[in-house]
Amino acid sequence: MEYSPPPLFKQGASARVKVMVFACISIALLLVDSHMRSLTTIRQVAGTVLYPLQMAALMPRDAIYGVGDYFSSLSSMEKQVNEMKRQQILNSQALQLAQLQAAENAQLRRLLDARQQVPVKSLLAEVLYDARDVNSRKIILNRGSRNEVQLGLPVIDNQGVVGQVTRVFPFTSEVTLLSDKEQAIPVQLLRNGLRSVAYGRGKPGNLELRFTAPNADIQVGDIVVTSGLDGVYPAGLAVARVTQVENSAGGSFGGVICQPLAGIANNTQLLILMSTPDKPPRPPEDDAKPLRKNNKQMAPVKDVPKETEGQPAPPAAGAAAPAAPTAATGATGAPGLIPVPPPAPKPKPAATDAAAPAAADQPKEPAR
Repeated sequence: MEYSPPPLFKQGASARVKVMVFACISIALLLVDSHMRSLTTIRQVAGTVLYPLQMAALMPRDAIYGVGDYFSSLSSMEKQVNEMKRQQILNSQALQLAQLQAAENAQLRRLLDARQQVPVKSLLAEVLYDARDVNSRKIILNRGSRNEVQLGLPVIDNQGVVGQVTRVFPFTSEVTLLSDKEQAIPVQLLRNGLRSVAYGRGKPGNLELRFTAPNADIQVGDIVVTSGLDGVYPAGLAVARVTQVENSAGGSFGGVICQPLAGIANNTQLLILMSTPDKPPRPPEDDAKPLRKNNKQMAPVKDVPKETEGQPAPPAAGAAAPAAPTAATGATGAPGLIPVPPPAPKPKPAATDAAAPAAADQPKEPAR
């Protein structure tokens, strides 16, 4: 009885033969396709049919890549946002610095224009900080004695008077503002030339014109300038603007409040006037000594007419004595007041001239 395997397990051609057969078919198809181009349609149909299978096979890979790209893009976006925020902060700081420098440049240009208008030499200074005393109005500048800054020098800006140097150190100096209670400056109105004295009011930062008549011609909006009478501030510098006028009919003086024109709170650069206006020289001391002598000689002039009133003329020696003060009073125009001091040698000739007519009248008395 012969044994035969079932049809499922029947062995056909060997694997080597099959490979050779399929290899030959493939080569034949390649040759036909390269020469005749007849398999292009079949290839497109096969690609179209197999494309969903390819996408389905690539989905796990795309999902893994997508998750990685999401986290990497999220971290890169955070870095970009942080970098943009930092750049924005730097740009805002640069913008603020540029605006500050532009404001300083504009202020410096205005100070240079004001420097050309001031007739005296000036020095540019920068405000370092305010003084520690909260009850005073003072600032500290970066110029001191090594820059030839001295006590009493005025300080101005492009709009008006700021204050006066009150303390000097080697590298810094202290300036007391006009609004300080201890400061006073002689001023006058630009409109009509009315003179007054402006006093600081302390913390409010205003000035007050004291001792003004209630009916004085002062209006709101008038500009107050320096009068130059103190010998410290040059005449004609702007000081303040009148903001309030109180005329009290019952009081002896009126109240006038002014707002300083100088921008202390806005400016960081100021000008120090390095010299004060020239003062007229004092008269020599020798001119004052004859005044005292003449006063002593003229003191009895008021009593001489009372004693000699209704009496006969005294002798020649007595007549010469009152003649000298008479000449002096004639020269001055009023007894006891000497607005213009006379020179020293003049009283002696006056006495000699007065004695000459008295001596001429001497021989007439014995003739009588």
